[in-house]
Amino acid sequence: MKKQAFNPYLPSWEYIPDGEPYVFGDRVYVYGSHDYFNGCVFCMGDYVCYSAPVDDLGNWRFEGTIYKKTQDPLNQDGSMCLYAPDVTVGPDGRYYLYYVLDHVSVVSVAVCDTPAGEYEFLGYVHDRDGVRLGERPGDEPQFDPGVLTEGEVTYLYTGFCGAGDESRHGAMCTVLEADMLTIREEPVFVAPGSCYSQGTGYEGHAFFEAPSIRKIKDTYYFIYSSQVMHELCYATSKNPTKDFVYGGVLVSNCDMHIDTYKKAEMTVAYGGNNHGSMVEISGKWYIFYHRQTNGTWYSRQGCAEELNILPDGSIPQVEITSCGLNGGPLRGEGEYPAYLACHLFTEEPSIYVAHPGWPKITQDGRDGDEINGYIANIYNSTTAGFKYFDFQGVKKVALYTRGYGTGTFELRTSIHGEVLGRFIMHNTNIWTRYEQEVSIPDGVGCIYLTYVGHGNVQLRSFELITE
Repeated sequence: MKKQAFNPYLPSWEYIPDGEPYVFGDRVYVYGSHDYFNGCVFCMGDYVCYSAPVDDLGNWRFEGTIYKKTQDPLNQDGSMCLYAPDVTVGPDGRYYLYYVLDHVSVVSVAVCDTPAGEYEFLGYVHDRDGVRLGERPGDEPQFDPGVLTEGEVTYLYTGFCGAGDESRHGAMCTVLEADMLTIREEPVFVAPGSCYSQGTGYEGHAFFEAPSIRKIKDTYYFIYSSQVMHELCYATSKNPTKDFVYGGVLVSNCDMHIDTYKKAEMTVAYGGNNHGSMVEISGKWYIFYHRQTNGTWYSRQGCAEELNILPDGSIPQVEITSCGLNGGPLRGEGEYPAYLACHLFTEEPSIYVAHPGWPKITQDGRDGDEINGYIANIYNSTTAGFKYFDFQGVKKVALYTRGYGTGTFELRTSIHGEVLGRFIMHNTNIWTRYEQEVSIPDGVGCIYLTYVGHGNVQLRSFELITE
């Protein structure tokens, strides 16, 4: 039996945000930056890569470190971080890695003969006089490169537009020669930042960062993080360098705007910045994005959801789930770790990660320790949600909890549904199992666990028991 696919799709001790997914051969590869557990800033690690068979998206393989931050000549002391990268296949069939270091505004390029081998530094994007893009008079700073190669040319999309910064105009596209480094066509703006969005159709969803590009049939899809940060939005054009029209929101990492199971303005997770892109795998399209964990902005994990591209090319916003790449709901039996929670909130609403005492997905140990994550800082009114499951004959449910608290977990199968079971827990400093008879109706549904009581507790996992 194939492994089920979860969100996050990588091991819970791995923190790879900014995912750019590609299918090369019979595997899907994900390239991203590399956060640390308990990291103090974004993107502290070297680039690593994971891949999975296209027909087994729950079976991810660690490909190892593909590029070290000290390989860039500007960063031999390792004092700068590797920000979000992208990869494209050049005209020569080799794989080209584009990235920007965190304290400079030039685009670096590395190259490799295989998708996940050891990349070697190649050079910097520059004009025909050898002057680096981002350092010439009039250049806007380069950031978050996204790349697409067609024939002998490569389209390089870059940019960052902070709120209120009138010096940054929007996302840029620069066309490169076949050598993957030399500017063939000077940068042009393809999507406006918030200061320049009035009257453009991008109002409220203007470009912030994370440009990425995909092509579906004859249409270019420009994917980006909007001015509110928690969204990945898209715009479309028939031309890769102009006429992009705003299309909508693809995903929000706090599920804002979704009104199918809650009010549209309600947030069900602590969101933050977002970055990702689309990929077609075995005839289905997915959006890869990331979530915030550990109660900070600096320990992000990759997630993915299946998209529905309509006949007119538009893409409705998708819900965040625990089963994104699974191709359907998870099996309604067995034990599931709490770090799969796609919803985590309290009666105090917040769009963004903010207070260190709020509920969070975290782990024990240090970065790199292969220890499964869990939910910490659970206090009165905390709700953790998991979706979706195919329930068939569930008669009992067990919770594994610890912590100094006296209270009850209430179990529901929808966010505002009736309470189907209550689990009374007591102070304990070890993981303790609490089992109750809970008859869950057959069919596709969710698990929502709400804590009512005193103290601060933790949730490791829950178990669905059929008899």
